[in-house]
Amino acid sequence: MNKIAFTFLLLTLNLHATNYDALLFHGNCTTCHYENETISAPSVIEFRARYLSAFPDKKEFVDYMATWVEHPREETSLMHDAIEKHELMPELAFDLETLKTIAAYIYQTDFSKKHQGHKVQH
Repeated sequence: MNKIAFTFLLLTLNLHATNYDALLFHGNCTTCHYENETISAPSVIEFRARYLSAFPDKKEFVDYMATWVEHPREETSLMHDAIEKHELMPELAFDLETLKTIAAYIYQTDFSKKHQGHKVQH
């Protein structure tokens, strides 16, 4: 394979991975978690900031968030105030690897700026 074709293949795969991450997030999480508005659940900006404060390291952030979302428990939550206001997040039917993909997207995305998969909020 020549150098140009290989570079194109890498760029295509990288774009596909980014689109997949954004699709998973926007296709599932924004049903309840608006990016910058707290309506039926904390905004993404709010819970991302809380998790980043507790877990600035990407691996720790991703592991904790994915594990918690897989089996939400009040006693392990970082968002007790949100639970009081909105109730505990229900268990979802996602496997841990999918949740890690979504959590990694949340970690690396600045939701205060335009980004891949950006939706206009109500």
